[in-house]
Amino acid sequence: MRAATVPDEQWLTDIGPVEGVDLLVWDMAVPLDNPAVGYAVHTYLTPAARVANTDGCASDLTVQLLTAGFDAHAGHLRPGVSLANAAGVHDTATAELAVTLTLASLRGIPESVRAQDRGEWLPMRIWPSLADSRVLLIGYGRIGHAIAARLAPFEVSLTAVASTRRAGDEWVDRVWGVADLPTLLPSQDVVIVIVPLTDATRGLVDASLLASMPDGALLVNVARGPVVDTDALLAELTAGRLRAALDVTDPEPLPPGHRLWSAPGLLVTPHVGGAAAAFRPRAVRFLREQLRRYAAGEPLDHIVVTARRE
Repeated sequence: MRAATVPDEQWLTDIGPVEGVDLLVWDMAVPLDNPAVGYAVHTYLTPAARVANTDGCASDLTVQLLTAGFDAHAGHLRPGVSLANAAGVHDTATAELAVTLTLASLRGIPESVRAQDRGEWLPMRIWPSLADSRVLLIGYGRIGHAIAARLAPFEVSLTAVASTRRAGDEWVDRVWGVADLPTLLPSQDVVIVIVPLTDATRGLVDASLLASMPDGALLVNVARGPVVDTDALLAELTAGRLRAALDVTDPEPLPPGHRLWSAPGLLVTPHVGGAAAAFRPRAVRFLREQLRRYAAGEPLDHIVVTARRE
């Protein structure tokens, strides 16, 4: 019988028995000497270096992440080990937060909360509306598509950008390529970033792209902090030209005293895109299907990288 591991007893209970798999508990904090283990679920939000504690497992082990992002883990894999991400698990929660940050920023919720703390009734003013806004999604994978589906009822004009151009779908007539950004950005009211962190996307939203956004536009980052040039964004915020809402920052966690904390027109949340009640049931369904595939000897879904053998 094949062996697999989950991080703790609660996961064992939630997933339940899987035919053909001996399911064990291992949080990957220390090495495990069990060559029968060919599939190991990495503990959610624990150090990426734990994926190195796999020498005693099967030579073709797959480590299953419970996150969509995988950039921090890839460099710790021993040769022959594959990494699978939890594609689809965080779509709903992250899409909800993207829309929440957008609405909160456009409608001045941070200003109202600060005024409430002071006991001050703010004078009436007209805030930007999501309705009739021109919204650009940079990144149009699963989460980008989920964001688009949630934006549609708000009567926005939606544009989507992926790495290269392709045909559209039920939400957009066409998907533009990253090379089209300089042309597209000047006409957008809201820009939502949801791309993976790779060599190609690190620093993608740089001073040049930010300068292409029109005065008063809103940047929302629910991707990874290093996708956006922090210094360039700070310059735009300090000048009062752009607004921003960030669930991710560079550096992260954002240290005390960092200039982003006091930047005007900025809303910051502490990387909580996937931290919602929607996570657990979707993760359980995802893992059950992966374990079924593992038991049957079928290819596992969402393998994102395999460490090259010497």
